[in-house]
Amino acid sequence: MPLKTPEAYLESIKREINLYMFGEKISRFWDHPYYKIIEPSINTIKKIYELAQRDEYKHIMTAKSHLTGEVVNRFTHIHQSIDDLLLKVEMQRLLGQKTACCFQRCVGFDAANALYSVTFEMDKRYESSYHDRFKDYWIEVQKNDLFIAGSMTDSKGDRSKRPIDQTDPDAYLHIVDENDKGIFVSGAKVHQTGFLNSHQAIVMPTLALKKGEEKYAVSFGVETATKGITMIYGRQTSDTRKLEDGIYDVGNFKYGGQEIFVIFDNVFVPKKNIFMKGEIEFTGALVNRFAGYHRQSYACKTGVGDVLIGAAALAAQYNGVEMASHIRDKLVEMIHLNETLWSCAVACSTKGFMREAGNYEMDMLLANVNKQNVTRFPYEIGRLAEDLAGGIICTMPSQQDLESSEIGPLVQKYLATCDEVPVNDRYKLLRFIENLSMGVASLSYKTESLHGAGSPQAQRIMISRQANIDGKIELVKDILDIPS
Repeated sequence: MPLKTPEAYLESIKREINLYMFGEKISRFWDHPYYKIIEPSINTIKKIYELAQRDEYKHIMTAKSHLTGEVVNRFTHIHQSIDDLLLKVEMQRLLGQKTACCFQRCVGFDAANALYSVTFEMDKRYESSYHDRFKDYWIEVQKNDLFIAGSMTDSKGDRSKRPIDQTDPDAYLHIVDENDKGIFVSGAKVHQTGFLNSHQAIVMPTLALKKGEEKYAVSFGVETATKGITMIYGRQTSDTRKLEDGIYDVGNFKYGGQEIFVIFDNVFVPKKNIFMKGEIEFTGALVNRFAGYHRQSYACKTGVGDVLIGAAALAAQYNGVEMASHIRDKLVEMIHLNETLWSCAVACSTKGFMREAGNYEMDMLLANVNKQNVTRFPYEIGRLAEDLAGGIICTMPSQQDLESSEIGPLVQKYLATCDEVPVNDRYKLLRFIENLSMGVASLSYKTESLHGAGSPQAQRIMISRQANIDGKIELVKDILDIPS
């Protein structure tokens, strides 16, 4: 089957679902007034399908599947080389540049690559059939060019207690029943990026599990419109601006992301789509490998950073101060921070290696260093962008005032800067910077940079584990002739 077109993608997700927005149940989101809130996130996915069709981007956006021999969307590819790891981050920077938001497909992509090696190793130990099941499942994903979401984070309940000790067992998604055809699961997955826009989702445990917690050690693929799945649309800063007439006040009026709160109520999963069921000793490997791939994926922030740097530079031009030394110095600092993020993404990809299953994995230490930097640098880049844009980004009148026949001419008069700069263009730019630094898009550029793929302490734990401090001590001893 050929690569999907953007139009075919949109038609393919028009299915009845159980969605709630602002307390209202919605089954056909594309026919509802709230579609104006959802549409930018769908436009972002359409952009992925569009770029995969364009000759100048096919070497980045597509790959040859080792499973079928056919050309597939790179978001459905299993990494087969160092070049694949590098092209992954090239693709993520490109998409950040084209959309200036979260493009929602990285979690499922990273989950698939982690499962590929973990299922192989489970089969080697238990003589099970998880790896073949997963390959069969993934071939269908590739053939149909599906968007796969990834579902890891549970609601977690009382964080001081293990899953088995929770008052409510649904605080962590778990198996509640099974028969010879499959399993039934209940629980919730939160912060579910792009879940509404996806065709299917891969569900994984959220942490390494212990003896007695076998019912929580479950991974599977599921259609997002399956009976028993309820979606609740996540609220984002200034989201209802999209319901207003006009586009200026929205900021990024073309593209956006989405986060869904997903509840699983006795959802049936057929046996052919189950990739882990009770193998607690492999949950740590699955969680850590997924986290490593996903921390590599934060190359996306460099693409968004490119756009924000461009917006800050354009704001300086519109104000007539682009040649001032302190303005140029701040732009250089933004570039320095952004390219440092990019350097780590490239480094962890270049230092990748092949797993026994045949797929390639990034360098875990450098991937965690990459994500640790991402928890900090976008905040400083954003601060500098706000500095260069000026306080007007959070005090500016509305589009309605700008276009008012009564007050509009005065708004236009006092928002004017250089003679050759149209006021409407400056207005759009300032709203765009507001959107990226403190509005809806700031979720994916700043807050998600902090908490996505594990909050900062998670990376510090992995850096400590991977850093080989004992080996560094031995280096000193060798230089100083100190016996080991």
